[in-house]
Amino acid sequence: MVSVIVRTKNEEKHIGYCIQSVTDFIGKPEIIIVDNESTDSTIPIINRFEYHDIEKITIPKNDYTPGKSLNLGVEQCTEDYVMILSAHCEIIKFDFNRVKEQLDRNGVGAGWGKQTPIWDGKKISRRYMWSNFGDEPQTNYWCESEDRYFFHNAFSIFRTSYLKKYPFDEHYSGKEDRYWANKQIENGFEILYDSEQEVKHHYTPGGATWMGTG
Repeated sequence: MVSVIVRTKNEEKHIGYCIQSVTDFIGKPEIIIVDNESTDSTIPIINRFEYHDIEKITIPKNDYTPGKSLNLGVEQCTEDYVMILSAHCEIIKFDFNRVKEQLDRNGVGAGWGKQTPIWDGKKISRRYMWSNFGDEPQTNYWCESEDRYFFHNAFSIFRTSYLKKYPFDEHYSGKEDRYWANKQIENGFEILYDSEQEVKHHYTPGGATWMGTG
């Protein structure tokens, strides 16, 4: 059914809630943790979910890029669909049958869902949230503030075969999701935003994708 990739770096505050939400909404997913040498209780907390199918991969700090960590996770996926979920996100709405129908349409490259922000110390513009995570579905959503198509890997989903064929660029230190999506759209594929799929996203003070914590 669904493989779920979660990147972690010292996420002890949120990782348990993240994994619990995955099991609540997806049932028995294949969960792949790509950890960037966490030094807190992240891994022990993950290990408490011993009755679930969880694989842990460690990527060294000096070898980490967002794209590389995701590609490592995708290589291990055995299910037909793969979700990428931030370690400080909790799923609150997810309809797999609806998402599957969208992804199975000819010409669709990926989907991404709505984020409801939880302010945990990181300053982020409410306008950024309102404008990029609205209530209406979008196809190839153009972000005026970034002057490019928008896509967000805190909560995204793909056909696994598609993502193995078109992996993320491993050279970027951030925004690997935007670069990937813009390339897919330029090549004629559609990227779908569905506001009916939703997570709570805890925006933390040190949250940054290039550190493995975004």
